[in-house]
Amino acid sequence: MRIKILIRLKSQILEPQGKVIEQSLKSLGFEEFSNIRQGKLIEIDLPDSLNEKERSEKIDVACKRLLVNEIIEEYEVLG
Repeated sequence: MRIKILIRLKSQILEPQGKVIEQSLKSLGFEEFSNIRQGKLIEIDLPDSLNEKERSEKIDVACKRLLVNEIIEEYEVLG
């Protein structure tokens, strides 16, 4: 099973990449675009033999131990 994890900076953390993207889009005429935030998407394949609880636990541990800096980032499992 393919799992997708979306990782973003927490909303209270200043995100310079998002500001640069927003300014660039505005310079291209996209004035209505605002509050742009950039994140990363990680895709992981897990065996179908794992049940939903096992998958959830493994993903949570991997995120907390390696994939996500919980001080400044948050994550969401998409699939």
